[in-house]
Amino acid sequence: MSSSNLDKGAAGESMAVLFLEKLNYQILHRNYRLSHLEIDIICRDKNCLVFVEVKNSPSGTFGHPAEWIDERKREKLRRAAQAYIEKHDTAGLDIRFDAITIYKGSMEHFINAF
Repeated sequence: MSSSNLDKGAAGESMAVLFLEKLNYQILHRNYRLSHLEIDIICRDKNCLVFVEVKNSPSGTFGHPAEWIDERKREKLRRAAQAYIEKHDTAGLDIRFDAITIYKGSMEHFINAF
């Protein structure tokens, strides 16, 4: 991945964190890595542990970023979440997968995206 793409990804994730904090989500981790798997943001929304995938497309060149979260990506996120749950005390918490997309400067939050 080029440094330009990494910069766009980091900028999108920073925007997503600010957005979630305004909604009173508690940010637990950013760019959480487990071997070859990564979760962009892990946070708490009341009694729910939320795994958030962030996709940023400033220009919209390759379509809407929500389309980029295909079944292969969702499966990787599920595996990463399972590994996280096995390593951390998550007893009593509901689990949810959200997506945040930034498309041509407009942000969308997909709660319980998959």
